[in-house]
Amino acid sequence: MYINPYGADPVTLAADLCNRRPRTTRELVDRCRESGVTIDRSASDADLAAVDEFLDAWLVVVDTSCARGRADVLNALLAQHADPPRLTDHDGHWHVHYRADDVSFARLLTAMFSVGTALHLTSRGIDRLARCAADDCERVFADVSRNGRQRYCSPRCTNRSAVRRHRARN
Repeated sequence: MYINPYGADPVTLAADLCNRRPRTTRELVDRCRESGVTIDRSASDADLAAVDEFLDAWLVVVDTSCARGRADVLNALLAQHADPPRLTDHDGHWHVHYRADDVSFARLLTAMFSVGTALHLTSRGIDRLARCAADDCERVFADVSRNGRQRYCSPRCTNRSAVRRHRARN
């Protein structure tokens, strides 16, 4: 599986990592690999800590409801974590990187997450990154639905909330 490094895939992975933070470097690498990230460098405990710190900052983007404020927070992440775009064929096919080839594993991920989030929000809508609307859930999700009206992180939360609304009416 190949992850599109700057589409919905990185935003979905960032949300997943926020919802269930990796506890070890090995877990971070395994979950990235399972999501389709090409692992071509080693990862360290410092990378795990840097990704964790980035995810805390990325959650500010999620929790900022004002479009201008959200853009400002994301622009700051882009300035800190992404480089100017450049073409590369390091893995046999031409594509764009927003980072140098020799960056750490953490920098690879944070560039991918920040640019992927920017492209997701500008192509699908600035409001298509949110927390679950269920009363007892704070999970993050990237809205990749066709109509852009996703309110819940999962079908489970959707169904539980519908049952609660139904019972409240009766």
